[in-house]
Amino acid sequence: MVCPHCSNPTDVVNSRKQRRTNAIWRRRRCTSCQTVFTTLEGIDLQSVLRVAQTPTALQPFSRDRLFISIYESCKHRPTALMDASNLTQQVITLLTGVQTQPGLIDRVTIIQTVHRVLKRFDKAAATYYAAYHLL
Repeated sequence: MVCPHCSNPTDVVNSRKQRRTNAIWRRRRCTSCQTVFTTLEGIDLQSVLRVAQTPTALQPFSRDRLFISIYESCKHRPTALMDASNLTQQVITLLTGVQTQPGLIDRVTIIQTVHRVLKRFDKAAATYYAAYHLL
């Protein structure tokens, strides 16, 4: 990794595994200008997961698409942005544990998981989500 200020190499000063998000938090220090900054390394889900739209059609998993659908359902809440971000992470964690085939998630499984999470969180958001996404 290079320093964002001077583009010189950096050293890792501290590193911790984040259990809930399956990411690695690192504190880095530049070898030249001594600037200290933090990085968060995580999995690129778009390159690892595929969504089965139909039995023959696959497309890359999009965290942004999932976030927007959850945000749209939570728009009535004053903390919609933060809620949608947290709920998106929770849904992704649940989805990575229910894969029937490695790297493949069914579209219906995503919809049912999001609806179940929203139902526990906010009934109005779950109802809105169900109106647009449930079969």
